[in-house]
Amino acid sequence: MCADAATHEIAPRSGVAFTLDKGDRLTVIDPRGEQVADLLAFNRHDLDEVISSGRTLDYASRIYLTTGDPLYSNRSNVLLRIVEDTVGRHDFLLTPCSADTFRIIYGDENPHRGCFGNLAHALAPYGVAPDRIPVAFNCFMNVPVDGATGALTVEPPLSRAGDRITFEAEADLVIGLTACSALQSNNGSFKPIHYRIGRRNR
Repeated sequence: MCADAATHEIAPRSGVAFTLDKGDRLTVIDPRGEQVADLLAFNRHDLDEVISSGRTLDYASRIYLTTGDPLYSNRSNVLLRIVEDTVGRHDFLLTPCSADTFRIIYGDENPHRGCFGNLAHALAPYGVAPDRIPVAFNCFMNVPVDGATGALTVEPPLSRAGDRITFEAEADLVIGLTACSALQSNNGSFKPIHYRIGRRNR
């Protein structure tokens, strides 16, 4: 594994897409703290196979995932595995924010395209159409659930400056990654996200 992988920055309220080969490691870093990053993964050789919240949470039997946990596809294959996590609280329930999110929840008249729009734009060159975008793994997002009522709340992320989560690719993947665009998810401000790719030695 390459030890000196370059650090890339995702500007606030934007997104990127790139590929990982099986065995590569992706580290997502919150450089300033309290900033969410939406993560998607598609099988690079068959884009109909995609990261699945439902499969992953079903097999884990819990909603909070951390070091050692696999992220499954809609076909029950492991696409990514969490190999390091300095926060321990992420969300895999809520869909990427979108223009509709901001219109319906925030009442915005001219809404930002959100993480959904950013992911759709970044993934289009790889052949991923908007309707293929599923629920993302929301790195650092803090969504407590009331065990009695099932009510969800979006609270400030627990991540602090420099916190990170590292995934190992268990297949050749197309990745979408954002610096989240929703005020509520990021404790009222928009900040960048950093990431590094450690390439498997070949």
